[in-house]
Amino acid sequence: MEQVTVSGGGGFVDVNTGKQPDLPAALRIALATGQLRRPLVDTLDALIAQLVDGDYRILGPLRLPDGRPLTASAGWPPADDARVTYYRTAIRDGHLPVAVVLADEDRELILDGHHKIAAYRAEDVAPCLIRISPGTAAATETETAC
Repeated sequence: MEQVTVSGGGGFVDVNTGKQPDLPAALRIALATGQLRRPLVDTLDALIAQLVDGDYRILGPLRLPDGRPLTASAGWPPADDARVTYYRTAIRDGHLPVAVVLADEDRELILDGHHKIAAYRAEDVAPCLIRISPGTAAATETETAC
């Protein structure tokens, strides 16, 4: 788990808005391929800069436990079937594309990765994701790493 404090954030990304962030191509590629650098705070800096001010925990990549619901921040199911098919093929070939969710006490909002989540579900594989949640308390999650 990593921790970060956002001060002067853009405030665009908030679990209550349901908006999707605009991410740079390099970050989208890293998430699509699962090739993430550590620390995650550095890898996700463009996304973190769009959060509302506050303290956050960053966990992952980890597997979403069975039965845990996700809330889409865009239309569901995703409209681009070709992209879902691409990710399904990648998953079958052993790649681990990573989605990003913003979690609060009530839900987990998909910030990036609607097509990835759809592909994982179609392949009956637990999605691989990064969870960003408000707060600084020690994590109690026991999810399996990707």
